[in-house]
Amino acid sequence: MKRICLLFALLALTACGKSDSDPGPGGVTVGEARALDDAAAMLDQRRPPTQAPVPSPEETGTSPSEAAE
Repeated sequence: MKRICLLFALLALTACGKSDSDPGPGGVTVGEARALDDAAAMLDQRRPPTQAPVPSPEETGTSPSEAAE
């Protein structure tokens, strides 16, 4: 009987957490804040390119002689 009461108490406590539609930090909901945190983590994991691409003279609209100056 104690185990059943303990299980019931645990289940009741887990329902006490904030729902996704509850107000969260910064005027957004808890769900929106969690999504923003996930997106920020994904952006932090992205690695920048090792070297920035150099545009060709055709892309910049200059002639090769102007590009050499």
